[in-house]
Amino acid sequence: MAKRALITGVTGQDGSYLAEFLLDQGYEVCGMVRRSSTVNFERIAHIQDRLTLVAGDLLDEVSMINILREHRPAEVYNLAAQSFVQTSWNQPVLTGETTALGVTRVLDAIRTVDPEIRFYQASSSEMFGKVQAVPQVEETPFYPRSPYGVAKVYGHWITVNYRESYDLHASSGILFNHESPRRGLEFVTRKVTHTVARIAAGLTDTLPLGNLDAERDWGFAADYVRAMWLMLQQDQPDDYVVATGETHSVKELVELSFAAADLDWEKYVVIDERFLRPAEVDLLIGDPAKAEKTLGWTRDVDFPALVQMMVEADLALVKSQQA
Repeated sequence: MAKRALITGVTGQDGSYLAEFLLDQGYEVCGMVRRSSTVNFERIAHIQDRLTLVAGDLLDEVSMINILREHRPAEVYNLAAQSFVQTSWNQPVLTGETTALGVTRVLDAIRTVDPEIRFYQASSSEMFGKVQAVPQVEETPFYPRSPYGVAKVYGHWITVNYRESYDLHASSGILFNHESPRRGLEFVTRKVTHTVARIAAGLTDTLPLGNLDAERDWGFAADYVRAMWLMLQQDQPDDYVVATGETHSVKELVELSFAAADLDWEKYVVIDERFLRPAEVDLLIGDPAKAEKTLGWTRDVDFPALVQMMVEADLALVKSQQA
């Protein structure tokens, strides 16, 4: 029989790439979606007929228990969250309910229904926040600088707690920034590449941004979902940093993006204080040595190729929308 996996957050960037990957591995894939008229299936439209979509909510543990009992997955990947850092300042309580307590509800449902289920928790480099060491490794102390980061720390530690308390095969991937053409427009990488495409098409003439000096460790989302799967194939559960080991500034992102469209970025970028965070995270760079050694994981797409891919996709998207 084919192995069955449940993905929460299947309609998101990571969920769509993970669903594709698991289908290619021969899995049956269940994707959890909220009961909402605003759910966007655009990212999974090309594989939707191969997925089993189930209604559930991280705010409702009973819905999680019912899904596990009915569909009996061997693996659960918890990718659902309120995942936009800027929004977490405006909606800190909702962020805590979904991104923190939501993890507890999934873990407790697994403990109740079938403790043999293997669980993946999407932890985040935002947990490191005001970094205590450079580069960041699995043992680097957390110092989150946003409600989102704080919620992710809770989700991370409750995963460790359930692993040690109930002997669950529960692993966390501490993923650094990972992007793609499927990234939401509210994220800075996609905001930049999409606006570049709109400028190239003559639809706008400015790109407002916040801190150009902020540095991040950016990789390609499709590379990172492979690491998630590899964690659940190990004999023992553990936590892993998934990163490129390189850092790039927002300014570098801007320069590469405009260059990909043969434009001069300095003619279009304006600094807008509305996009500055109340507490900034200045430098995130991960050391993926443990993931590389233990999981055999490596990334395939480097930063320039990622930016090029995203700009080309947005140029094509804007062109098709105009047509």
